[in-house]
Amino acid sequence: MAKIEGAGPETVERPVPPELQTMSADRIFWSHFSPNLAPAAWVIGVLVVSLGLGGWSAFVVLLIGNVLGALPVAACAVMGPDTGLPQMEASRFSFGSRGKRLPALINWVNCIGWDAVNNVPSAIALILLVQTWGMTLPFWLAMAILALAQLLASAAGHDTVQTIEKYLGWILLAAFAFSGWMAVTHRPDGTPMVAARPAPDGAHILLALGAVSSFTLAWTAYASDYTRYVSRRTGRGKVFALTFGGIFSSAMLMELFGLLTGAMISSPSPESVILALQSWMGPLAPVALAAIALSSIAINAANDNTAAYALISAGSRLPRPLSAVLTAGLAYVLAVMGEGRFTTLYENALLMALYWIAPWCGIVLTDWYARPPALKARRMVTPPGWSPSAILFVAVTVATIILFSSTPLYISPVARLLQGADIGYFVGFAMAATGQYLLLRQQARKYRLTGIKVTQA
Repeated sequence: MAKIEGAGPETVERPVPPELQTMSADRIFWSHFSPNLAPAAWVIGVLVVSLGLGGWSAFVVLLIGNVLGALPVAACAVMGPDTGLPQMEASRFSFGSRGKRLPALINWVNCIGWDAVNNVPSAIALILLVQTWGMTLPFWLAMAILALAQLLASAAGHDTVQTIEKYLGWILLAAFAFSGWMAVTHRPDGTPMVAARPAPDGAHILLALGAVSSFTLAWTAYASDYTRYVSRRTGRGKVFALTFGGIFSSAMLMELFGLLTGAMISSPSPESVILALQSWMGPLAPVALAAIALSSIAINAANDNTAAYALISAGSRLPRPLSAVLTAGLAYVLAVMGEGRFTTLYENALLMALYWIAPWCGIVLTDWYARPPALKARRMVTPPGWSPSAILFVAVTVATIILFSSTPLYISPVARLLQGADIGYFVGFAMAATGQYLLLRQQARKYRLTGIKVTQA
């Protein structure tokens, strides 16, 4: 029976006590596997084809991009059992008691946006599914059905969410595997699935690599949310492997379907994927439509739960279930108001917002894994106020967006020189990680010079 998670802010702000760290380790895999079984991942594969990549070059880009994106997620997930904290709250060790609030607030806003964007294709699929039964369903009602299911799960807490991820994951895997097989074998005009192409130029390879890696990298802000209830006796290697395996395998599977069908899909958008699957599968189309409709529950149940954690870490004193309801409600309003008009704008704005993830991740991982010996005992001590790392985060994020970003809303000077290639994520991570390492070295020298004895707080 699912356990109801605590409702107060202390559920987020205090570590999970060891006696409550009883979650089965297999939940780690499903929590990072199921949310990627969605049309958004299929679209990434189609996008790679639309950028001119094909054959082995496209496959290698998917492989490298998913490895680069999944590695930081797995490295963050390892922090969960040791800290007992959600991911945004755990960043207080790097950013300080007040400095953690900014990335947490950004993450909450992102969760609202992604909630809306994830629900739109699922609502479309649900409407089309109902039409196959001879009925009609208005968009606002389809959205409401999905939002209600998601907020009920997220309000109950992590255990309900992770139970849903496990069992819904099996259903989604079977449905998408069947739909993918039907799509890949559907070649009415002899169109090759992935035609061999001339070697693509470096700009398009970088564009594709950035799109693939950023898709999985975004899950770093969620990682320890779904590992903190695992026993601290669970091997760190096991936590890492289950997280990496879950997120890499699901993203790779769905993106491969996109890659193999990209030449036959009109544009890299969820709507195009849905309509193509409906056409190709004929009388079996309800299988794909049902999977797409259900997929948003797997994504957004976790999304709303993480958003609730993030809002509390940002300084809110709202109870956790109410925070989840607030997130789902705002996302519902956003999606319904933007029906047919603003979805593309939301997606573009969210792509721009992702530029905070790489610097945040570089700082958090460097702080956790690369501390000098003199500072290792203080790895889980929260600095007061805004730490230098919080200032570094702001500086690198702003510089990355201005100098390196490449989105439909803004193309930076460096991206223009690289013919639109986006290296912002890679540069942001490297700059922030290097800056954090230098800050740690400086802090270690200070401790050695002043003779301060370092103890665990």
